[in-house]
Amino acid sequence: MGLGHSHAHHGSEDAAAIENAGHRRRLIIACAITLSIVAVQGLGAWITSSLALLTDAVHSLADSIGLIVAVIAASLMFRAASATRTWGWRRVEILAGLLQAALLLGIGIYAAIEGIQRLNNPHEILHVQLLIFGAAGLIGNLISLYVLAGGRKANFNMRAAFLEVLADALGSIGVMAAAVVIWLTGWQQADAVAALLIAAVIIPRAALLLRDTGRILLEFTPRGLDLEQVRRHMLQLEHVKEVHDLHASTVATGLPVISAHVVVDESCFTEGCAPEKLAELRKCVAEHFDVPVEHSTFQLETAAHAQTEAHTHV
Repeated sequence: MGLGHSHAHHGSEDAAAIENAGHRRRLIIACAITLSIVAVQGLGAWITSSLALLTDAVHSLADSIGLIVAVIAASLMFRAASATRTWGWRRVEILAGLLQAALLLGIGIYAAIEGIQRLNNPHEILHVQLLIFGAAGLIGNLISLYVLAGGRKANFNMRAAFLEVLADALGSIGVMAAAVVIWLTGWQQADAVAALLIAAVIIPRAALLLRDTGRILLEFTPRGLDLEQVRRHMLQLEHVKEVHDLHASTVATGLPVISAHVVVDESCFTEGCAPEKLAELRKCVAEHFDVPVEHSTFQLETAAHAQTEAHTHV
């Protein structure tokens, strides 16, 4: 029986650390800007009695909390692995993304409920002040988006931060639109409508992020990887007779893993071709599929040994 284990990385650890430091700087700058927006919008909501501005302020607060968590995650996720943390802190980014998504969803639900109530019971809104505070928030959001744009595709952590600030920018636009409508028509319910539109932007984005992070935490098969196709390809290799206990999951962004028990001819052990077979299996999962898996673990065994196992999975 043989055990194969392959662990490859994209680039050196030093390069990854440098890149991560750049992401952390982006997050810190965006966090400082967003905290400033919270203070400005909170003051504006109190002055204007605007639900849309209050919702955007609370949303900005959620952004700030999420960005603080993202900074912490960016500081921890590339720390070295140890005997008690075999993946290091790589999965912290997934937990951070999940928390940010939950915050967004809570804010979206609040805005929807309060907005419906305000449609029936509108408040008097100071539209000129509302427009000024909305514009101030939008300017801050645009600066944050510019800062985060370069790293938004790097991992879930950066993606979540970018989406939060983007949704907040759209909220600021909604606030300004409501101010203009109230200014031109006197229709006070425009403020509640803007709050509902903000909720409509927030909730779907939060749901998608919850879905993606949930798939990783529940160890679903990486999206785009067909395990039956993987099995068929492995069975085409010479001497491979059966593949069972085939599992695949994602540890963190860009780190899918796969493992399997592979039944091979006894000649692989008697004639010494097991190392060659392991190399072929690793190459198979690393190069032949849309989702390359460079971290693979395979257990080679004979048919007789496979029959002694208490149970097997698909």
